[in-house]
Amino acid sequence: MPRVASLLLCLTLAVLTVACENTPAPPPDTRAADVQAVKDIETAWVKDAASKDPDKWASYFAEDGSGLYPGGATLNGKAAIKAAIAPLLADPNFSLSFQSTRAMASKGGDMVYSQGTYTMTMTDPKTKKPVTDKGKYLTVYTKQPDGSWKAIADTFNSDLTM
Repeated sequence: MPRVASLLLCLTLAVLTVACENTPAPPPDTRAADVQAVKDIETAWVKDAASKDPDKWASYFAEDGSGLYPGGATLNGKAAIKAAIAPLLADPNFSLSFQSTRAMASKGGDMVYSQGTYTMTMTDPKTKKPVTDKGKYLTVYTKQPDGSWKAIADTFNSDLTM
């Protein structure tokens, strides 16, 4: 009987050892790399904003992305965002710079948000003179099936008093 008990104990230990070895490893923590990827995208986005090309601007959004901008309805979809931004980009005085001051990635590796400050110059419709606005923004990015990061929601508001 002791021999059977020893055999059963060895068999149990072998099964437990195999079971423990098959436990999947936790996914790697990619948060720092994900935040850096989005910061790199925002650097490229600022450079592309200078080109005043609506197609380039819209390329930073997911197909189902949303723009939540002051003074208008929510823009749903890349095409709506492109159509709404085109007149602003056509303004000869338009310029935009923005820089992230805080970004955070999800543990799951599928979402990053970025918040920061912006400076935008455009033509005042009343005076026809350039006016500069400063404010803050918040953009939420999701990782796409191809591994790229695209804006799924983008909003900003001015520091100017209302």
